[in-house]
Amino acid sequence: MTPAATSRAIAKDAAPPAPGEPGEPGLSIVIPLFNEAAGLPGLNQRVCEVLRRLRETRGLRSEIVYVDDGSHDATLAIARALPASAADVQIVALSRNFGKEAALLAGLDHARLSAVLFMDGDGQHPPGLIDTLVAHWLDDGYDVVYTAKANRENEPLLRRLGVKTFYSMINWGARQKLPVDAGDFRLLSPRAAAALRQLPERNRFFKGLASWIGFRQIRVDYEPAERAHGSTAFQLRSLVGLSIEGLTSFSVAPLRLASLLGLLLAATALLFGAIILVQTLIYEESVPGYPSLIVGLMVLGGVQLIMIGIMGEYIGKILSELKQRPVYFVAEHSVKAAQTGAGATGTAQAAAE
Repeated sequence: MTPAATSRAIAKDAAPPAPGEPGEPGLSIVIPLFNEAAGLPGLNQRVCEVLRRLRETRGLRSEIVYVDDGSHDATLAIARALPASAADVQIVALSRNFGKEAALLAGLDHARLSAVLFMDGDGQHPPGLIDTLVAHWLDDGYDVVYTAKANRENEPLLRRLGVKTFYSMINWGARQKLPVDAGDFRLLSPRAAAALRQLPERNRFFKGLASWIGFRQIRVDYEPAERAHGSTAFQLRSLVGLSIEGLTSFSVAPLRLASLLGLLLAATALLFGAIILVQTLIYEESVPGYPSLIVGLMVLGGVQLIMIGIMGEYIGKILSELKQRPVYFVAEHSVKAAQTGAGATGTAQAAAE
């Protein structure tokens, strides 16, 4: 049973739209969660205040889709108890930790309303900015309203250099450039959300895909709030892994870099060979063989291993796509309607056959 089919079996009145089809008019806010128990009640309250204001001023129907990505703390229990005061609340609990990209896809699959807004559950994406994103969508007609950090002055130098290198590589030779410093905090209009649902790949990079679909896009700079509770799950190792996933899922720049590195080494070898030939035939100088031979072999062997590793990453992606495994499984799905404070709820187990 697919995740979408599982959801429909639980609550038929809350069925998400089919791929490529817009949902009912309104705004679905998708918030992935991983060990966010301490800050979740406060975040829900701030988001509900914004949605209540949007309903009163614009008559905008809304819902919040919380996706618990296999949290180890009380995040799921707290999410179940959240009140649906200003908007419908969906709780989608995944069977284990599948990663943020899978959680975002689960939220997109279960969003019932036509426009979709993604934001993190750690509270660093300010809910007050939702008004601005909605205004660009409804008043200015933009299809993708994405946010980006105004500056990175408070981040370590090594991380800033890494971020700059990542965006330089992923945009190298790309027809559709990925906006620098853009995050997952973004709003998609109904047709942009429908386009994103049509993309079939399983190795997803939402930042890149949301830019690749095109349509009218606008950038909104913001200052991220300080994390009030807990610590980020994205340490240096996780960030490096995420960068590799993004590069190999969305760009062929590493393959091009490997090819250029091979050409550079070949040209260097030819030049070095020409120098040795001149020194031997014209100047009759003996060239030390052992050190140059060892260094050359080590450099060549290291470069070959790097190229094999890069190719292996892409072959792994191909294998993953060919297997066509589901991106995630839903262990529990509940819907709480804002009108009555309680709606259809249920639990279902999803297992691979």
